[in-house]
Amino acid sequence: MKKILLIAAVIFLASCSGSPRYIAVTGYAQGGTYSVKINMKGVSASPEELREGIDSILTLVDTTLSGYNKLSVLSRFNAGETIRPNGIFTEIYSLSRKWYEASGGAFDVAAGPLFDAWGFGFKNDRLPSDEAVKEILSSCGMGRLKPSVEDALSPDGTLAPKDLLVGEGALPVLNFNAIAQGYTADLVAGWLRTKGVKDMLVDIGEIFCDGLNPSGKPWSVGVDRPVDGNDTPGKDIEGIWMSDGGPRGVVTSGNYRKFYVVDGVKYSHSIDPRSGYPARNTLLSATVVAPDATTADAVATWCMVIGLEKSKELISSKAELESLLIYSEGEQMKEWASEGFLTSGL
Repeated sequence: MKKILLIAAVIFLASCSGSPRYIAVTGYAQGGTYSVKINMKGVSASPEELREGIDSILTLVDTTLSGYNKLSVLSRFNAGETIRPNGIFTEIYSLSRKWYEASGGAFDVAAGPLFDAWGFGFKNDRLPSDEAVKEILSSCGMGRLKPSVEDALSPDGTLAPKDLLVGEGALPVLNFNAIAQGYTADLVAGWLRTKGVKDMLVDIGEIFCDGLNPSGKPWSVGVDRPVDGNDTPGKDIEGIWMSDGGPRGVVTSGNYRKFYVVDGVKYSHSIDPRSGYPARNTLLSATVVAPDATTADAVATWCMVIGLEKSKELISSKAELESLLIYSEGEQMKEWASEGFLTSGL
């Protein structure tokens, strides 16, 4: 999650009847653009109030979870300071612990030093030695930490990094990038529901949608083609996922945007926190559909670490999940879609 810059606008969109019932709140946040499309029918707030509310949520997330904002709660915690965690910090830690345990450590927000060492965290280091990786691994892992923030709080409600440790060792360094954008989309969607919004598409890098679009049809979401250099979402589409009109989080994780090449070897941002090294498998991207964007975000990251075959098993074992997995086979790009992943254009 990069430092936030809020420049927002409200755009009126024509509905299928030609009336301006739909609006789009757009702007720049978390290192990129965001867009929230809303059906105003039955909504108890004005477009301007909705824009202000969305902006306030994005600002709160940035000042809590951004590792690029040096004054955020997370940055101060990672610097060894005692903090007063808010509800967002406490909740995302608990959600991250849930996915750490479910994934057997393949999803691990306490692997921050590894991401820094490989150049995909909040620092610019690259190519650590095997000895350095081994040493860094000893200071990583949610298994070293207490199950919840509440378990480590002082009587005055503050949290010292050392108090989150189960025993002795290096102070924890957290990185919530693998779940924060999906979590943020869910926060925005949840707040919009309190204002009476039923039809929405929240796109903050990761997507949550519910209901119908301005044409009166379920939302559809493009799946980017996972080729190196495809840095603009929507520019090169592999297919289009079709919603059934229900609440869904839609997240794609891949190795075609965040990577670098040294001496002909590609190093991707999908770090396996169990080994300490970038994951090496044939999976190019994993698009996951789940009941919420937080789940979709976590599972997409999990898939990129464990690779194609184990991802197939994972998705097939969870009735609430659907996925499109794009992988390489020799020089060819191929797809595997779960039974309920409805697409067109593939």
